[in-house]
Amino acid sequence: MENLKDRIDTAYMILSGDDRPDRACKRIPDSSCTNLPRNYVLNVVNGTASKLAEQVASAKVALPWLLSAIGAPASLVGFLLPLRQAGTLLPQLFISGQMRRFPVRKWFWVGSAVVQVLMLILMIVVALTLPPLAAGILVATFLLIFSLARGVGSLSFQDVTGKTIPKGRRGRMLAARSMIGGLLTVVVGIGLKTMKSHDEAVAPALLLLFCGALLWSFAALAFAAIREDSGATEGGRNAIAEARIGMGFVMKESWYLRYLAARTALLSVEIAAPFYVLYVKEKLPVQTGTLGVIIVAAGLAAALSSPIWGKFADLSSRKVLVIGGLMGTATGAAALCIAYLPSSLQNPYVYGFIFVLLGFAEAGVLLGRKTFLIDQVDPAERTTYVAFANTAMGVVVLVFGFLGVLAQIFGIPTLIVILIVLGITGAVVSYYLPETPKD
Repeated sequence: MENLKDRIDTAYMILSGDDRPDRACKRIPDSSCTNLPRNYVLNVVNGTASKLAEQVASAKVALPWLLSAIGAPASLVGFLLPLRQAGTLLPQLFISGQMRRFPVRKWFWVGSAVVQVLMLILMIVVALTLPPLAAGILVATFLLIFSLARGVGSLSFQDVTGKTIPKGRRGRMLAARSMIGGLLTVVVGIGLKTMKSHDEAVAPALLLLFCGALLWSFAALAFAAIREDSGATEGGRNAIAEARIGMGFVMKESWYLRYLAARTALLSVEIAAPFYVLYVKEKLPVQTGTLGVIIVAAGLAAALSSPIWGKFADLSSRKVLVIGGLMGTATGAAALCIAYLPSSLQNPYVYGFIFVLLGFAEAGVLLGRKTFLIDQVDPAERTTYVAFANTAMGVVVLVFGFLGVLAQIFGIPTLIVILIVLGITGAVVSYYLPETPKD
């Protein structure tokens, strides 16, 4: 056991860059400080598996590919990302008040992962057995259930992270999760790139969903092993009370309103990937190799950007949001410019640059907004702050779903211009957020 503890401590020091765990422990219980190396390493293992699962079995690439391959109506593809985002975000205000009643909240994440595994398996089953329309509708339905479970897990994760990982180490921990998951995603993408398959092969998408189910199962085991102290259970509230408290935060704390405004504009970075996939489909024939290039690009972006964003977020998560928004803007500009390159350069590798740049931007926005809110708020009300913000974004993302209609009417290039404007807006609003307090 002592040898195992030494190995965990060594892994912690390598992953975090911290030679003295006890010096890092602020605003978390003493017992959590004792368990810091173990919890940090398990959190990275959990994140590696879940981040890889999110990349390989995503509503951005794998599910659109699957629906197209089985012959489901194209209109269903436009609903996938709004369903994923709204399902993840909308219910959180209803859940947060109930979650406060439980002193140990890691089991919410574990339970949500089990549901996600079941939904991925069911998607595979219906894709193999039902007619295209019925299979497409059920895949979308299962995605909604998957996303509802993911929302529960997200809320639990941020609360457990706040209790078990000290400020100043959270950004690095989140970055390590994304970096290792990104490196493994590159391996998966290279494997897909080497597959010899015709344009509309179903097998690659089904394989990705199955791998995603296995990875979510492994992630659940790792999170279950985290040692979480019992938290406060006082003040459990229903959704109406939670909403009232959340609105009070908005009215009293101007930074919180600016945070919500910045996050609204920066959704343009988070929901952009499917539109760029459609953009590539307009320019190039979409084959299994093209799918592999896109996945490799996303993995490279996560692996290369995460260490940078993680350290940067621990110094200034506000600046991470600013730069993430500007990089989202640069992605749109690059996409429009690449279309004018000579025909000899119109290939998956050149367009893969779009997804590398977008991956950098999205990783910065996601890590920056999570670190900012966890570090900024009173731990006693963290769940309500997070849940109110996420539920509000769930409403907003449904409005963003109409961007697909704009793309259909005015074309993808016009939509990309809109994304550029929103990215600039998000960066400007983020600039006026306060720096998070330092302990």
